[in-house]
Amino acid sequence: MSTWEQAISDRLRVLGLDSIRRRILVFALLATLVPSLITGTISYLENRRALTEKINDQLRGASIQGAREADLWFKERLYELRVFSGSYEVSENLERLGPVGGGTGSVAFRRLTEYLKSVRIRSTDYEEIMVVDRQGRVVASSAPRLQPVVLPAEWLKDIGRDQAIVGEPYWDDGLGKAIIVLMVPISRAGDMVLGALAARVSLDATASILRRFTPGESGQASLLTGDGTFVITSRVSSANLMKSRLGAEANRALFSQIGNPVEFQDRDGQEMLGVLQQVPRLNGAVVAEVPRAEAYRRVTQLRNLTVLAVTGLLLGIGGLAYALSLVIVRPVERLRNGAEKVAAGDLNVDLPVVGGGEVGYLTEVFNDMVRRLRESRQELERLSVTDGLTGLFNRRRLMESLEAEVERAARTQEPCSVLMVDVDHFKQFNDNYGHPAGDAVLTRVAAILRESIRNVDVAGRYGGEEFLLVLTNTTMAGALEVADRIRARLAMEVFDGGRITVSAGAAQFPEGGRSAEALIMSADLALYQAKKEGRDRVVQATPELVKDGSGGP
Repeated sequence: MSTWEQAISDRLRVLGLDSIRRRILVFALLATLVPSLITGTISYLENRRALTEKINDQLRGASIQGAREADLWFKERLYELRVFSGSYEVSENLERLGPVGGGTGSVAFRRLTEYLKSVRIRSTDYEEIMVVDRQGRVVASSAPRLQPVVLPAEWLKDIGRDQAIVGEPYWDDGLGKAIIVLMVPISRAGDMVLGALAARVSLDATASILRRFTPGESGQASLLTGDGTFVITSRVSSANLMKSRLGAEANRALFSQIGNPVEFQDRDGQEMLGVLQQVPRLNGAVVAEVPRAEAYRRVTQLRNLTVLAVTGLLLGIGGLAYALSLVIVRPVERLRNGAEKVAAGDLNVDLPVVGGGEVGYLTEVFNDMVRRLRESRQELERLSVTDGLTGLFNRRRLMESLEAEVERAARTQEPCSVLMVDVDHFKQFNDNYGHPAGDAVLTRVAAILRESIRNVDVAGRYGGEEFLLVLTNTTMAGALEVADRIRARLAMEVFDGGRITVSAGAAQFPEGGRSAEALIMSADLALYQAKKEGRDRVVQATPELVKDGSGGP
């Protein structure tokens, strides 16, 4: 042995790797571990990046769509109010409510109120529509009572520049809803501003919008004001919600990273991942957020799956290496054990064919040999209990079945019956037309018997042209019905020698006997009586017939 071989052998012996099996196992593990770790790490990092981008895109898309739909909803409400304010019913009647013709009892007031009520019912979003004069007073409303409305300090100046005014959202305890006040100018010819058309608008519709774009199962979309105060969310709308707000740090991070994912703590202190998009007409924003744990759940699952995959691969390769170390011994042991079972008479042996080569081929040959032996034994068992010509049970199997049925009937106190069926004038038919024609008659009669009984019943060839039927849980009336059905079926058959008929004798347990032999004797006596009376008929074994023991062919 060379020096380097001796050195390696000594080191392997020190490590306890002196056996070939251990060397194969360690080599397989090392050959698997290094590339698996490298490949798994690269795959994990790439998939984590892709999943993170997907999560961010989902949040970004939800916030963009939610903000766009919310902004569009505000735009549509303001447009509707401008259309309403542009009606001459509003401007003319508002002028008439001035110092000359004003008053809640005036025609102008009634007409203006009726108009406001008519436009109010056009949308469920409007809780109240009001007309405000230049002094900020509510002079007409769709509501039963005139109630003041809180106006911004510079509202008249903004209205005068033809600007719409969007108030601060608030909670209306009477309505139990989040409300926002929207205002548009009321002008007449010459662009003189007469006042404003204001509406208390329910924000429930924005909750429906937010629910459509809620990310994830436990995420939510929220509508915020510019200072981070909650207005409404896809999950809740309440007075307490509108009193809460994001923390200063979270609010600053979200508004400074518009359109980008930000990790922050929500108002309950839960770690969240969210994206903010502004709603210009509200001077607020929509935040789409999900719990950080849920957002990165798939990333965590991917990490765990990667670890499990590497671990499983190591275990699998280790097991495979161990199996390879035994690949020569185990198949030979299985063949030896299988041969011992076959020698002991157990033919239910089917060895697994592992691999190819000589041992695999030998295993296939062994399995094929055992299969042929098993089929031969099954065929021998079948031949030992069936009649070779008709395929029905032979006399030995018939007696076993009848004895078992008699025991069952005695135990359960249920009836059973037997039919002894004989082909009429069969010897004469056989002599006239030959044995092949006679065999064809017996084969067809056997087929009709098999088709005329149930699966639980037994039909067999008792001897010659005689057949025996064992009818489970069947009374004499049922047995006679089966016999008549057989005779009717046979009457429709056409044989080369003409029409064939049968005679039958029926006996029932326990009236016809309490043993298999007694039942057969009773049925046989009834059969003889049927032949004596002219054949082609069914006779039941009566107590008198059985007691007398008479009858004859």
